[in-house]
Amino acid sequence: MKVGITGTPKSGKTTLFQALTRCRVAVQPMGSARPNVGVVNVPDERVDYFAKQYKPKKITYAPIEFTDPASDVSGGNEFGSAFFADVRKSDAIVAVVRGFENEYGEAPNPAGDIRRLTEEILLSDLTLIETRLERIEKSLHGAKKGAAGAPEQEKAFLERLQKCLEEGRKLGELEYSEEEKKALKNYDFLTARQVIAVLNVDENELGSPSAATEEFEAFCNGEGLPHLALCAEAEKEISSLSDEEEREFLEDMGIKEPARNALIKKTYDALGLISFITAGEPEVRAWTVKKGSTALEAAAAIHTDIAKGFIRAEVANFRDILPAETWENAKAQGLVKLYGKEYIVEDGDVLYIRCKA
Repeated sequence: MKVGITGTPKSGKTTLFQALTRCRVAVQPMGSARPNVGVVNVPDERVDYFAKQYKPKKITYAPIEFTDPASDVSGGNEFGSAFFADVRKSDAIVAVVRGFENEYGEAPNPAGDIRRLTEEILLSDLTLIETRLERIEKSLHGAKKGAAGAPEQEKAFLERLQKCLEEGRKLGELEYSEEEKKALKNYDFLTARQVIAVLNVDENELGSPSAATEEFEAFCNGEGLPHLALCAEAEKEISSLSDEEEREFLEDMGIKEPARNALIKKTYDALGLISFITAGEPEVRAWTVKKGSTALEAAAAIHTDIAKGFIRAEVANFRDILPAETWENAKAQGLVKLYGKEYIVEDGDVLYIRCKA
């Protein structure tokens, strides 16, 4: 899964990217035409738990790829046509706004900034549709088949989307047929994706939110936007520590986990994803599937051959295994159940798939 980072100018997007990737990805110099791209692990205490038990040869967490767009987009403080180009292929968007006084001494306006940013995202999609409709109008009779079928069908589809955006609604709010869902994927519309709002604040504000922060939270709640506040600079400094140093630092501060982990988990959840676990001495691994996936779809995520030979799934959720301490104990206590192909996998399920050889 891919997540694009966007935001208002000088809001700390690249600093947040460095914190998320734990400064292990060399960032492009200022003015580069290339985006920063890094893959991060979704923190998972369940994987950690089984890794301590089995001491496997391999430990694999669920991955998410983050993209910090190129810094040479045109327009200065304005949102140019290229501003969102590097995040259009993303499955979700992290939108960063400034919650600190800038270099000119200007106070932050995070509620206004996130409102403006979401409006620009909507306008960007509207411009994309209008451009495509102009092309269809110019060559309607000789055009090749579009994403939704013939040019007339594509035109009708785009006009429906256009009306939605002109009403100030996101494309993700519409209901689509299966054919329309396939068509939608060809356009890379931003408003069809989930946006996670991030307020980048000064470290000293984390314990005592300002009125501006409260306005930001009220706006996000009103719009149904997942959101959180963090200090990207502090997160970057913490992320540069070794695992042991970070653990000791957080314990001394009485903090359960760094804010970057909370953001990664919130992003994973916003994408509509869950993890199921397979555990043993060869490997402890978190597998990614969509919420509502069946046991058969989970088997296919592991390997298509396992799905083809699927017989039964042995299942116990981590929350039930934890009191029993081990999978073996949970099985002996009757906590492990057998399910067929249609079983709906829950987040934190531990699965062993029985299949034909």
